[in-house]
Amino acid sequence: MTVRLLLVDDHTLFRRGLKALLQAEPAFEVVGEAGDAGEAQRRAAELQPDVVLLDHHLPGVHGADALAGLREAAPRARVLMLTVSEDAETLGLALQRGAAGYLLKTVDSDVLIEAIHRAHRGESTLSPEMTGKLAAAFQTLQPLPPSAPAAPAPADPLASLSPREQEILAHIARGASNKEIARALDIAETTVKIHVQHILRKLNLSSRVQAAVFLAGRSG
Repeated sequence: MTVRLLLVDDHTLFRRGLKALLQAEPAFEVVGEAGDAGEAQRRAAELQPDVVLLDHHLPGVHGADALAGLREAAPRARVLMLTVSEDAETLGLALQRGAAGYLLKTVDSDVLIEAIHRAHRGESTLSPEMTGKLAAAFQTLQPLPPSAPAAPAPADPLASLSPREQEILAHIARGASNKEIARALDIAETTVKIHVQHILRKLNLSSRVQAAVFLAGRSG
């Protein structure tokens, strides 16, 4: 199946180079380009791409702030941030607002190509340089109220996970796919999928990225 791509970046030369790279892959089709958030939303609504590659530094509106509009314009599209920003708060905002992944522009081409395929499959990817900043992003976006009254400590949600589920959660936090987890633990990929569903339900989370943020916040 061909993956239809929309490229959103205000640097024309970068877009041209990225388009040439991706068009060389038989599985990809670059169906459109945009240089700002407004144009990106219009093109997304018109073209309904499978995956959007979105820069954060756009004129007028930052990419992370444009995520809601893009997802409304193309509900089935998965949005991958592709940016130079290594800021933990930007990372947190992007994930909180529905980004399927966060990649730096220094990423190798083969990693980018695999990340696009993973996004299309409903999986998530982070640049290795950003995984250590998940805890900082989590803490920045969810501060405790300064005058919150003391309350009994809630039960540890991790305690509800089985040892195998905790093991799989650790692999998810490192960005591993279901196939990679299955290979590492010598179990079937379908078994991994079932465990992931149980983990998300027990932790009251809706995505693998949220699970990674949750565990990073605990370890931070």
